[in-house]
Amino acid sequence: MSTEGLVEVVLPGKVEPEGLQIRRGAVPSAGPGQVVVLMEATGVSFAEQQMRRGRYYDQPPFPFVPGYDVVGTVLTAGQGVEPGLVGTRVAALVKVGGWASHVVIEAADVVEVPEGIGAAEAETVVVNGITAWQMLHRKACVRAGQTVLVHGANGGVGSVLVQLAQAAGVKVIGTASKRHHDALRERGVVPVDYRAGNVAARVRELAPGGVDAVFDHVGGRSVVDSWGLLAPDGTLVSYGSASTRDDTGSKQWPVIKLLGRVWLWNALPNRRRAYFFNIWAGRSLGKDRFRARLRADLTQVFAALKRGDVTAQIAAQLPLTSVADAMRLAESGTVAGKIVLNP
Repeated sequence: MSTEGLVEVVLPGKVEPEGLQIRRGAVPSAGPGQVVVLMEATGVSFAEQQMRRGRYYDQPPFPFVPGYDVVGTVLTAGQGVEPGLVGTRVAALVKVGGWASHVVIEAADVVEVPEGIGAAEAETVVVNGITAWQMLHRKACVRAGQTVLVHGANGGVGSVLVQLAQAAGVKVIGTASKRHHDALRERGVVPVDYRAGNVAARVRELAPGGVDAVFDHVGGRSVVDSWGLLAPDGTLVSYGSASTRDDTGSKQWPVIKLLGRVWLWNALPNRRRAYFFNIWAGRSLGKDRFRARLRADLTQVFAALKRGDVTAQIAAQLPLTSVADAMRLAESGTVAGKIVLNP
């Protein structure tokens, strides 16, 4: 994409994918402590699917530029930024703003992408990789020999979760529609068809004593079943409410209900634990600690990618200006891995 002009995607309100707008303008400048990153890859995550429906619980007011994460090359650096950063390929978690040819980011928030990792490959493991790593190793604290259940094992976060868990010596049961089962078996996952009926009963057959951890992005009834599938000392990590994506009403209510259930379960006299995972909750540690932890975890994920423990799951690559097609494809439920947007 040209360095001569800004191209960005604007979400003007609650619209169908075709209602996303392409806006052009001047390339932004880097302020003190900032860099301008020339985008090489960004992605479509479930968050943007919720945002276009006005369903992401803390999205900014319309209109805004979506895009949860971005990979690109530092084009310019502002005052106080190490000049050597210019020309470096970096990744960043931005929550919004990534669907643009040029993205202004605080220099302290960018993480260098190791040599040998392409931009699209790196993009598949930024928000997905940090989420998977922190849920596995900071919340569930998985250990070799354990068994876990990953809902949506073919998805963006799910596919990274599966691979990181297996790299840790963990057995994985994964839910997915039947079309993805052969690919999951090839990865060593025991697949369960979530459309075939009682998922909980099938998982109990596979793990009669319960599973050591469940990673549930579905919410609703699923998260209740997930709690019931835990072994003693097991951990439930809920990290979304995909089942409510097309609901109407309060966008906060599904999250409030999840938080209430987590609080209640943890108050019960049992050895199991439940968490509602929100990657941004780590900011309560303080900005510097949050950034240090995020940098450390993404560095671990990039290292796993370089070792081959994780393979980049690129479902499709489309140009930024074809974002409507990318959104439709992501929402179709027919693909495995991450939809990547390129310049």
